[in-house]
Amino acid sequence: MAMKKRYGYLTVTCLSALVIATLGFTLFKGPTEPADYMSIGRPAKIRPDYVETVIPPNIAPLNFLVLETGTRYLVKIHSANGRAFSVSSRNAKIKIPPRPWRSLLEANRGGKLFFELYVKDEHGRWSRYQRIENTIAKENIDSHIAYRLIKPIYNFWRSIGVYQRNLENYDQSLILHGKSFGDGCVNCHSFLKNSPDSMFIGVRSKLYGSSAICVRNGNIEKVGTTFGYTAWHPSGRLAAFSLNKVRQLFHTFGMETRDVIDLDGGMAYYNVESQTVKIVPGLSEKDLLETYPEWTPDGKYLYFCSAPILWEDRNKMPPQNYELVKYELRRISYDIQTDQWGEPETVLSADQTGLSILLPRISPDGRFLLFCMCRYSCFPVYQPSSDLYLMNLETGKYRKLPVNSEYSESWHSWSSNGRWIAFSSKRLGGLFTRTYFGYIDENGEAYKPFIMPQKDPAFYDSFLKTYSVPELIVASVKVSHNALGRAARSPEKIEVDMPITAATPAAGGEDMEPWKQL
Repeated sequence: MAMKKRYGYLTVTCLSALVIATLGFTLFKGPTEPADYMSIGRPAKIRPDYVETVIPPNIAPLNFLVLETGTRYLVKIHSANGRAFSVSSRNAKIKIPPRPWRSLLEANRGGKLFFELYVKDEHGRWSRYQRIENTIAKENIDSHIAYRLIKPIYNFWRSIGVYQRNLENYDQSLILHGKSFGDGCVNCHSFLKNSPDSMFIGVRSKLYGSSAICVRNGNIEKVGTTFGYTAWHPSGRLAAFSLNKVRQLFHTFGMETRDVIDLDGGMAYYNVESQTVKIVPGLSEKDLLETYPEWTPDGKYLYFCSAPILWEDRNKMPPQNYELVKYELRRISYDIQTDQWGEPETVLSADQTGLSILLPRISPDGRFLLFCMCRYSCFPVYQPSSDLYLMNLETGKYRKLPVNSEYSESWHSWSSNGRWIAFSSKRLGGLFTRTYFGYIDENGEAYKPFIMPQKDPAFYDSFLKTYSVPELIVASVKVSHNALGRAARSPEKIEVDMPITAATPAAGGEDMEPWKQL
């Protein structure tokens, strides 16, 4: 028996050594700080910048790189309540074990979280840096997020997919890929009140045509028309969508050489019960561009963005005076019981701001409207001047949020509880959009955002795809990507009579410009 126990201890020791050699870190539950060290009068530099921010209590571990030279690294992670733990690493990568991380965050909702970092130099001497402090919010973030992954391309697309990520760990899974329907384009995913049970996702393919895939409570329907930017009515009975004639152009110099404009635009809505499409009265005027629909939580108003058309030829590229186009924020009332619309009214004009107002998104409680503004155009992701703003809908006052950078911020969404926003930012160099999260308190105050955590803290140094249109959802999409792919390929579809506007693709043509809705 003693011999068997000895072999058992040897096996455990060998396995532990193998784990340490493979992963490069060791988990210590007790006090492990070096007895002798030199104090450094500043916090250690780390990447990503998980410093002085607010994080959700259900977020995956914030693994990071230590940007200090050393031969050994040790970080003690602790808070006011719960058991502190330490992670030791022979390289600059700090990978935090999930189980003690989750326990510590759960025990300290609303409290502080501390990283105590030690670095050992080549002479065996330890240095202790000032502790890094973050705040743990009381409120969870939605457990999942959906986004599109696409290469930072210019005039050709290939290998495009919409994915979902579990924010409580690092699991990523496919929702739908263009390979499922002849290397098609997949885009414009939208959800009903952050629920994965009701979803629209747009597909475009030379082989199978352009359509909108509608998912409702496990049922999948193919609607035989192209939806632009789409917003579910909170009742789930209909969805408003834009009709956009999108074109791309290029500049010869500048921080961003790409540009996108709408040559034409209008607004329609699809009734999922009657399977019909109607034009929103007054929102498909021939002299106006309309885009980016967004419903109020009570469903009584549809917000959208509108700009005058400054050119006569809607097929000419580039159009005249395109750089002067600035959108304003408007809304129109709606009664779902009678299917009656009111008259459009301006909420915030471009004359007031001097900027183009885009992408209105309203908080679930209806109090705040998050939007972005840039110098001109309808496509903020290609505008380095694009910043996020927040409007109090009770007072009409708005302000620029402190979450912005010198690069583009855009494509934002709210969590279901209204305490978190997700948005796209190019702040890491100006080329790739990455997904960031920021805390918004009950007074509408915004706090320093943080990048979506990855299992490998050096992930973003080599990941050559961009994240597009991050949408927070309360659970994972349950329908399989195979089922969605079959629907995209299927000849069976709901035939709808699309009202004819200048923004509607010509019959028989798929308007398959590769940059469409990038």
